[in-house]
Amino acid sequence: MLNQFARSTRMRGLTSTIALAVILLGLGGYIYFVDSKKPAAGAPEIKQKAFTVDADQIEEVQIKAAAGETTRVEKTGGTWKIVEPEQTDADQGQLTNLASSLASLDIDSVVDEAPSDVAQYGLNPPKIEVAFRIKGQKDLRHLLIGEKTATGGDLYAKKAEEKRVLLIAAYLDGTFNRTPFDLRDKTVLKFDHDKADGLEITHAGTTIQLAKSGSDWSMTKPYKTRADFAAAEAALAALASAQMQKIVAPDAKDLKQYGLDKPDATATVISGSTRATLALGKTVDGVTNARDLSRPMVFTLPQATAVDLEKGADMYRRKDMFDARSFNTARVELHRGSDTFAYEKTKDKDGKDAWRNAAGKNVDTAKVEDLLTKLSNIRAQLFQDRVDPSLKMPTLTATVKLDSGKTETVTFARQGNAVLANRADEPGSATVEVPAFDDAMSALDALK
Repeated sequence: MLNQFARSTRMRGLTSTIALAVILLGLGGYIYFVDSKKPAAGAPEIKQKAFTVDADQIEEVQIKAAAGETTRVEKTGGTWKIVEPEQTDADQGQLTNLASSLASLDIDSVVDEAPSDVAQYGLNPPKIEVAFRIKGQKDLRHLLIGEKTATGGDLYAKKAEEKRVLLIAAYLDGTFNRTPFDLRDKTVLKFDHDKADGLEITHAGTTIQLAKSGSDWSMTKPYKTRADFAAAEAALAALASAQMQKIVAPDAKDLKQYGLDKPDATATVISGSTRATLALGKTVDGVTNARDLSRPMVFTLPQATAVDLEKGADMYRRKDMFDARSFNTARVELHRGSDTFAYEKTKDKDGKDAWRNAAGKNVDTAKVEDLLTKLSNIRAQLFQDRVDPSLKMPTLTATVKLDSGKTETVTFARQGNAVLANRADEPGSATVEVPAFDDAMSALDALK
């Protein structure tokens, strides 16, 4: 009896164990099946695209912005043009980004498959309407954009041909909510920077003229001197990149009210026989009225743009007292009090550069090159129109002959704690950096 009870108990236990195992296997299979459908850990979630379209194939876009303004743009020959409300050049970067955003638009989720009233989502009427057409098709595709969600992280949206309400990323409000001004080319002055070979700036009765020859800039007005390459190129770059902030008069008839009948300043970029001129007028509340003389409109610029164009001539002068460098100098002669030192470059028996003094003896090449480097490091800090009288009794006069045959002479004089300098081929004099001059004098002493 007891043995039969024990056998029965063992059988029930075995049956329970088998049943439990079956359940566990089934549960494990279910979990495996479900997990196999999930993306791997760390894998990006694949979202459905709102449109199946290639950005490069979009050739027309229409936008009705939240403010009610409507813009229509078309792409012809790879270039976007605004055709409504007026015909003008479009901002190529803005339109390329807009087309790309339409092509890559993700649906974050579907809020309502069949809403009875889309007004609750700000979609009746929509806040923003975007329509586009792809190449080879006549019909437009429409995207309607409503309000932001309560959390502000998404926008309600829908395609015109569908009932369902979608969620798209909230940052796209700034991409699609664009006015005609937002989408237009806001370039102030149009010219080819690479072809520019002159710049003329007039302000406060003074005209600054810069001319480019090859890769070198020179100043021709108000006096002739070398010009700073970086300063001249920076001025051109600033004009090329300047953007209008607002159009205040599309077709200005009375320029006086904007201070443009007699501009405060003008900047003209010269490219051969072509000239492009920007005129600056009144500045009010941090913005300056301006116009491109080839167009009738008046627009505004940041006051900082006007300030940059009103720099004095000294800002465009080259600050290096010598064009010569250690690697392109053939001869250097220095007069210090009653002493004269001259060094000329030659070749040693191995064909390497070597230096000899006036007596024809070899000198330490490294020391001569150090002297030339120290001289080339001397830079002007301030300029003055006249040649300072102290330069009549110079501390040092250095004449450097370049490999090209060009010769430049600079005279230096100490005046108290300052050092003044004058180039023989340039007007006025300059206050130079004292430590740099002292380094050059120390390098000369090392050659004695």
